[in-house]
Parts: sequence; C-alpha cells; structure tokens
Amino acid sequence: MTVDRVRAIPGIGVNLVGDRADATDDAELLRLENLDTDLRPPAVALAATHAAIDADHANSYLPFQGHRGLRAAAAAHVSRISGTELDPETQCVSVAGGLNGVLNALLATVSPGQEVVLAEPIYAGLINRVHLAGGIPRYVRVEPSTAGWQLDPDQLAAAVGPQTAAVLLMGPAMPTGAVLTREHLDALAKAVRGTDCWIIYDAAMERLRFDGQPPLHPATHPGLAGRTITVGSASKELRMIGWRVGWITGPQGIMADIATVGMANVVCQVGIAQDAVAAALDAPDADADVRAATEIWRQRCETILRQLASYPVVPPAGGWSLLVDTTELAPSAAEAAERLFELGRVAATPMAHWGPSAEKYVRLVFANEPEGRLTDLGARFDAAFGG
Repeated sequence: MTVDRVRAIPGIGVNLVGDRADATDDAELLRLENLDTDLRPPAVALAATHAAIDADHANSYLPFQGHRGLRAAAAAHVSRISGTELDPETQCVSVAGGLNGVLNALLATVSPGQEVVLAEPIYAGLINRVHLAGGIPRYVRVEPSTAGWQLDPDQLAAAVGPQTAAVLLMGPAMPTGAVLTREHLDALAKAVRGTDCWIIYDAAMERLRFDGQPPLHPATHPGLAGRTITVGSASKELRMIGWRVGWITGPQGIMADIATVGMANVVCQVGIAQDAVAAALDAPDADADVRAATEIWRQRCETILRQLASYPVVPPAGGWSLLVDTTELAPSAAEAAERLFELGRVAATPMAHWGPSAEKYVRLVFANEPEGRLTDLGARFDAAFGG
C-alpha cells in the first residue's frame, strides 16, 4: 500500500522519455528531453577528480558536513554574489547535489501542513520535494508572452500568507528560463516583514543569463538577507552533473538545523568529487568559464527559436530549456510529445505535473545537442504536426 507522502508525488516524465530514447539506440534522434550537457566540466575540476582517486582523505565519510576546502570555496562564492559574509564553518554545508539541498532546506523549515510558495511552471522535482517535506504548494502563475515569461511581483507577494513557511525561488527558473527582478525582491521583502517565512533560493542556474547581467541574489536585498537560504549546485553552471555535489548557505541558526537534517538524510557527499568542485569554484577564470558555456547555450537557444519561429514557443531569458505551447498542435502535450518522438524523431518531455498551468507545454532542452544538429528542428516539427 502506498503511504500518504508518496501518494501525492507523481512522476516527472523526463525519466520515461529518456528511457524510451535510450532504448531506440537511434543516433538520428534529437535528445532534447533531459538536462544533460555535452559541454565538458572545467579542466581544473577534471584534474582534481583524477588526483582525488589516490587521495586517502577523499575516501572518507568525514567531515560529515563536507570537506573544508569545498565549504570555504562555496561560502566565498555565495558571499561574492550575494554581498554577504558567510562563515564556512557555521554557515555552509555540502550536499549531494542541488535537489538534495532543496529537500534538506525544506525539511528544516517547513512543518507538515504549511505552505511553500512556488512560481510555476516549475520543475516537478521541486514540487515533489515540497510534498515530501509535508508542505502544501501555493502556486503563482508565470505568464507567457512573445518577450518571454513574466511573473507579477504583486501576485508573488500576495501568495505569502499566515501559513507560508517558505518561498522557493529560482532564476533563471527551470523549465521556463524566467529571471528575477528587483521588483520581485522589493515585493517579497514587504510581504515577509514580521513573519517567520524563509526564502529558499535555488541558485543552480543563476549565472546562466542570456542578457549578460549578473545574478540577482535575494540576499542582496536588505529585507531578505537575514532570511535567505541559498542552495547551490555544480551540475549546471560547472557542467559537473555526475559529481553530485552542491552546497547550502544561510543564517547560522537555521544552518544548524539543516546540518542535522543532512546527517539524517544522505549523511555525506561523494568524497572524490568535492575537491574538484572546490577547484572549479576557486579557479581565477571561473566566471569566464561560465560565460563561455552560457554563450554556447544561448546560441543553441537562438537556433531553436529561429527554427520554430512559426510555432508557439516562449523564449527563455536564460537556463537550459524552453517551452512550446501545444494547445493548437495536438489534443494534449503528451500526444504532441508522442508525435515529435515518432514522426519528428525528437525526444521532448510533456510538462504534466510541473504546475497547474504547465500541462499544455512540452519542454525542449538545448544544452546537450550541438548547434549543427538543431538546424533541421523546424522540419522535424513540420513532420510531426503537418506544418
């Protein structure tokens, strides 16, 4: 019999499409369904990983909260972006990837029955972790337009109520690529004043912006700095998906609780991976490395937008993916994804369970296919939908 906490958690869809695509063993199939990337991790990270295989300290549970070098690098990284001063000993722990970090933060801040504000469409895995923590998602719709996705600051603020334990923010968000603005932070600061509400900021893609602007971290706002918990990850910006390393920073009091949750959950992170992530974060050319990768992903995104100019595509402001509205293309997003797979030879994920307004979209990930393989995407869509 399925227990209550699992009964409320549907699948994310990506695994089903990915498994089906793997089973075809078809080199002509465009793999646009999963957040992988073909861009290599930083060279310094690869070298550090090789060295760690022979390092005795890397083959250890200790320290449970993460290697000191990693915590120092992560705390310095978040301090620089957020404008805060974080103590790596008391305000930073390592986690097994960003989503492990999000779950740990939710478990430490959300009591069963409390609400967590989410701007949607949003990654189903984040929604599922709210449910796992016993929380209730409180959705705010991000509206599509020809210029991109727009989140109304007043609606975001209005979603904060007496039962709100946390606001879970991401920018650029997954899967929309929507970014945060100063107006969002101003509105939230007013809404949470005098409350115990936390801001949980998923920073996995914060530097992957196509407008060239720096990240907008919630802790840069004086009204949010003391209540912001940052969850970072090496998977997206550093392209270190298989290393499974992330970090959490925040105010000292709540970090003690988050560390306790971590000890009761995954316990510790991959030992041979932590030095590599620290090296990538500390590298003198770290920002230039991320900018160079972002420019490649931006060019791929632009190619898709050109290829699908006659289709209802919502342009992202950053990140790794974009959404296509299937309302006029097929009876459902699932049927649209099926046609793309069978007739267009495109693996794409329908957005069921990615938020109340997400059901009509399919997601295309542009991080894992070279630009040259995207130049016939329009013809593939035409084959799927009779264009």
